[in-house]
Amino acid sequence: MSNYKIIFTGPVGAGKTTAIGTLSDIETVRTESAASDMTRERKPETTVAMDYGRISLPDGTSIHLYGTPGQERFDFMWDILSRGSMGLAILINAKAPKPLDDLRFYLDAFKGLIVEQDLPVVVGINQVNKDQPEPTRAEFKAVAEEFRLGIPVLMIDAREEKDVRRMVMTLLFS
Repeated sequence: MSNYKIIFTGPVGAGKTTAIGTLSDIETVRTESAASDMTRERKPETTVAMDYGRISLPDGTSIHLYGTPGQERFDFMWDILSRGSMGLAILINAKAPKPLDDLRFYLDAFKGLIVEQDLPVVVGINQVNKDQPEPTRAEFKAVAEEFRLGIPVLMIDAREEKDVRRMVMTLLFS
């Protein structure tokens, strides 16, 4: 029986809690608290420590899913949660004011894992306007390429199990 750990990270409102809840076989552990800063303009509650879920595969393998808080003031949790991880899923809200800058920020924040430790990473662009994605997948891919060649960029809906599963499978096969 094997255990793997995947980290979901990204800004507030990117869909980390939703993605973990969509995929988890167990009831997810959430550390939501009332938003007390500019976050409350986006949503009433926010993750302050972590989200946790688990996928159990038929062969007995467990994939542990950890979600980081999106607020930079909780970045100490990013380091704690990242220890021992086998992959990093960065979620970005395509409808945010500056989603390309958000992606660049999170790639830079996790650069030690991505570049120095050669950790597999996948980027999931959530809340995409399907009719006319703006920015485009190619623009997100160009930002990812600034950090490391071959980072997969997927357009997803964090509420759809098939989309989140595709992200996880991409990491497992990296």
